[in-house]
Amino acid sequence: MTVSPSLRHQGGPARPPFFSGLVGRGRVLGPGVMLAVTVAMAAQFLSAHYGAPVMLMAILLGMPLHFMAEDDRAAPGIDFAARGLLRIGVALLGLRVSVEMVSAIGWPFVGLIACSIAALIIGSVLLARSIGRDRAFGLLTGGSVAICGASAAMALSSVLPQREGAERDLSFVVITVTALSTVAMILYPALATMLGLDMHQAGLFLGGTIHDVAQVVGAGYSLSDEAGDTATVVKLIRVTMLAPVVLIAALALRSRRQGEGRPPLLPAFVLAFLALAALNSAHLVPEMVTDAASNVSRAVLVAAVAAVGIKTSLQALAKVGPASILLLVGQTAALAAIVLVPVMLGWV
Repeated sequence: MTVSPSLRHQGGPARPPFFSGLVGRGRVLGPGVMLAVTVAMAAQFLSAHYGAPVMLMAILLGMPLHFMAEDDRAAPGIDFAARGLLRIGVALLGLRVSVEMVSAIGWPFVGLIACSIAALIIGSVLLARSIGRDRAFGLLTGGSVAICGASAAMALSSVLPQREGAERDLSFVVITVTALSTVAMILYPALATMLGLDMHQAGLFLGGTIHDVAQVVGAGYSLSDEAGDTATVVKLIRVTMLAPVVLIAALALRSRRQGEGRPPLLPAFVLAFLALAALNSAHLVPEMVTDAASNVSRAVLVAAVAAVGIKTSLQALAKVGPASILLLVGQTAALAAIVLVPVMLGWV
């Protein structure tokens, strides 16, 4: 019997091309992905044991490892973690939202949320030029403040065109918006109490203004269970707005780009987000699965943020300037005013 060269060489059956390609891909991406996952695990540890914001810890722990992003062995995996894992995490967020959330809060307040997001993003895009930044930076900051903090910044960055300083800007936005969200978690419950808001109104205010989900939960339940429940639902409605905002941004950017550089008409991860949200709204996904997907989404997004931190140069980050910080502070204050005034006046 004649033995094929492949069997003689390998001592066994030849691997299918797909399997061989998968193994090869894993070897290329493995070192960088494992580095991002390790940094993410360290951030999760600090968050669980010391109460530090996990996204902030992930990016701060990643930045001193920037030299690894320039290593040929780790760079491909770090790039994949920063963009590929991000898309997976955002898509899985779809299982956390449903149409029932909208009806529970009421359409007037949902309309207010939509208008506040549109106003903040449009205003930020227009204002960015006045501080010497481009419209992409305005979209990135406005979207992160208006929708869901670091997760929104990561999702929007994935549809922005590649440009110089992209990782620096993204890291800056994640750090600043997470810090502002933590400050809001501390100050906003006291503000709601001082203004005499009832627990339902306080939940609307907290869920409609604080950037990150974790800080919304912390602020809401620090007042009462009712405020916490309402704030969490409102926040998840804001998360739902992420898909249409990313889609509109992708379409707008696509119309400005010609040839092979044009992105797809509908980003795959946005389509997956909408499909999973539809399945969840139809009650076709078991609660056990949605809980597991929520945990996986969180872990994947933390790893993606860690990879962004690794890709960010501390020297480049220092060049962002105080005007950009003031822009994010102003956006945060504007969002608080847009939501608080109608809630106090009983318009929603």
